Amino acid sequence: MDIPTTYWRLYFKSTMNNLCKYKFAEFGEGAEFRPGAFAEACSKIFIGRNVVIRPGTFLFADPREGGGTITIEDDVLIGPGVHLYTNNHEYKNQFIPIINQGYPPASFSDSIILRKGSWIGAGAVILPGIEVGENSVIGAGTIVTKSIPPRTVFAGNPAIMIKHIEKS
Repeated sequence: MDIPTTYWRLYFKSTMNNLCKYKFAEFGEGAEFRPGAFAEACSKIFIGRNVVIRPGTFLFADPREGGGTITIEDDVLIGPGVHLYTNNHEYKNQFIPIINQGYPPASFSDSIILRKGSWIGAGAVILPGIEVGENSVIGAGTIVTKSIPPRTVFAGNPAIMIKHIEKS
């Protein structure tokens, strides 16, 4: 979001709503983007209904043409301090500082999708190209390096499956 010219708007629900509907590619009914959360390339981020982006969360869509997007479907729970990255640094040449190597080519395959009803625990990190399945749980502090199937619980660094979520 644009700091400091528009950031104050996040503190008031009506102005937060108007700003987010203008900035994001999609911003669903009942969604909130709370103060202390940040987003890069908002026009490539799709936020569904009843999603709350909590403080400390960072959504990084690739700003380059053809780069990854972030899609957060309806009713997704996101804890504070969650980071989503659709892009990475290049690090192929050992003789060049990583900061000077740039980025790999932009690719939509680096997009992140959080499917309906999933829950992302506080401090989780989701890396490029990940899909989190419907009604899945990612534990707090988990590093997600591979896509997560629907109705499962994953936790750890790297994420490993803890269990399947059963019908009750």
